[in-house]
Amino acid sequence: MSQENQRAMSTLKIQAWWRGTLVRRALLHAALRAWVIQCWWRAIVAKLLEKRRNVILKTFLKEEQAAVRLQSCVRMWRARQHYLQVLSAVRVIQAFWRAHTCMSRGCIRGYYRVTTKELHLELEILLGSGPCVMKECIPLPIKQ
Repeated sequence: MSQENQRAMSTLKIQAWWRGTLVRRALLHAALRAWVIQCWWRAIVAKLLEKRRNVILKTFLKEEQAAVRLQSCVRMWRARQHYLQVLSAVRVIQAFWRAHTCMSRGCIRGYYRVTTKELHLELEILLGSGPCVMKECIPLPIKQ
């Protein structure tokens, strides 16, 4: 081979190497840009998924709290109904017991009214035989 040929081959090799380097550099830059865009897009998608997840969790939490409140109100209402039923039964028993006690042992009921000058007193004594009613008007001592 002649020197001219050898020089041309060397020139071609250098040019090929340089073009390859330029192509590889362009491909590397394109790959890096694509990688940056992919990273950015993945971050955006992750944020959107996190927002959607938070919205779903908040909705679930509100529904859960509403259900708990509703259950609490129903339990409270049922407990109150039971309490009122027991209270009614207690009042019936107490009324019968008081009537029984009053009839068997006797009972004293009294009413009074105070005016500026007098004390009006009315006593009713119930024994087995019959009532005894006493009415009294007591003057009050007035200090001057």
